[in-house]
Amino acid sequence: MSRINTNIPSVIAQANLSRNNKELSIRLERLSTGLRINRGADDPAGLIISERMRSDIAGVDQGIKNSDRASSMISTTEAALAEVNDLLNSIRGLIVESANTGAVSEEERNANQLQIDSAIESITRISNTATFGGLRLLDGSLDYSLSGVRTSAIAVAQVRSASLINNASLKVDVDVLTSAQRGKLFFRSSAATPGVFLSTMNLEIKGPKGVQELRFLSNTALSNVVAGVNNLKNFTGVEAVLLPGNSGMVFRSLEYGGDEFVSVRRTNAPTAGNTFQLFRYPQATAEPAAATWASMESATDDRGRDVTAIVNGYLATGRGLSMSVNSPALSLDLKLTESLATLPSAAVSSFYITGGGALFQLGPEVTALQQTNFGIPSVAASRLGAAKTDNGIEFLSSLKTGARNSIAEAVRRNDFTAAQDVLGAAIDEVTELRGRLGAFEKNVLDTNVRSLQSQFENLTASESRIRDADFAFETSRLTRAQILASAGTSTLSLANQQSQSVLQLLNG
Repeated sequence: MSRINTNIPSVIAQANLSRNNKELSIRLERLSTGLRINRGADDPAGLIISERMRSDIAGVDQGIKNSDRASSMISTTEAALAEVNDLLNSIRGLIVESANTGAVSEEERNANQLQIDSAIESITRISNTATFGGLRLLDGSLDYSLSGVRTSAIAVAQVRSASLINNASLKVDVDVLTSAQRGKLFFRSSAATPGVFLSTMNLEIKGPKGVQELRFLSNTALSNVVAGVNNLKNFTGVEAVLLPGNSGMVFRSLEYGGDEFVSVRRTNAPTAGNTFQLFRYPQATAEPAAATWASMESATDDRGRDVTAIVNGYLATGRGLSMSVNSPALSLDLKLTESLATLPSAAVSSFYITGGGALFQLGPEVTALQQTNFGIPSVAASRLGAAKTDNGIEFLSSLKTGARNSIAEAVRRNDFTAAQDVLGAAIDEVTELRGRLGAFEKNVLDTNVRSLQSQFENLTASESRIRDADFAFETSRLTRAQILASAGTSTLSLANQQSQSVLQLLNG
């Protein structure tokens, strides 16, 4: 049947040619962009997955950059602290030299003091000038802000890290479980002749600093025994205190903690009826306010005990009066006062962390699990050291000219112990801070970068498999589309010519 109003073969040829031209356009687009998915219609499910992967890749890539920048910041901080360490070590040498008063003149000591003053001023200058990208690193700007710290309970509080996400502040509760104790040995006087040694005593007194032997004649008053023991406390680490009413005396370590101990032994043979017996409280027993002889046990040595406490639900690690907590949400060091550390029945002591610290975003998502907080305290001379001395808590600035622990004052008192303790605490503080920074860079930042780089590689490969064009496949499909488009054009031409055969019927 022949028709001329509707050319069905031409319509069919046009439709196929249109499809072939669309296929050709798609192949050309993919080969020109290198992507298999250029719009949602190409692969709706593949587009959704690949866009999510692209988002993950962007986050991972920025996490790598953040970690690298944090590493640069930590390296800058550590370099400044290395200079502070060198200055503190030079001060240590000058203090030790100045303590040699028998061979060092006053003029030399004055010159040493000038060098110490200069070094301390340099430390404060480094604290004020160490910066990274506009951030002040060592002036306390990156330290945590605290409020409500009762100095009668907590002498020093140093927060290493704290998570403040979704919180304006973080409450810290300190609940002492077991008290800190000194090593203590109790001597009970004779009820008949209280307050004296009834016979000659040769006592070997041993403590954490050393051992000394003292000799006391019969009828020596306990007050004189106490004075004799205390005269050597810097050599032994043991002091003596009279009990009320001359009922006896107690030998005790100078400091609190499990590293402190006291040992007292009689080295000469006792005379009949004049034994020398010492007592101690069992470690499991809470020490009462006054000596209760019935609850004691016979002993010749005793060791102190570290404080233990619960801080925000975590068991703190104690050392003497100090304690530390290390958890994902909170990491801090506390130095308690005797009034809190030795009284488990005391009320919970609380304070607040109100902000501050350096927050590092290390992962692709902004969550607490992918963030790290780090506190960097000030290393200014007025904040560095925090050592407990006979005058309370003192800092590095106390070593400057005219201050309590200057060389001149130490020589006047004939005691460089306080200056050495303050300087030792400052060196330990800077060294520990450098160690924490180094551990953070090595164990957190470096491992995080390696992990993210592996994640970046795998995500990129996965996204490429979904979205990138396979050039071998696309080229073959392009060739097919070109051939079909050419054939379609020829077919359409033939279809258009077919209607002309009707003219032969009219001419016949």
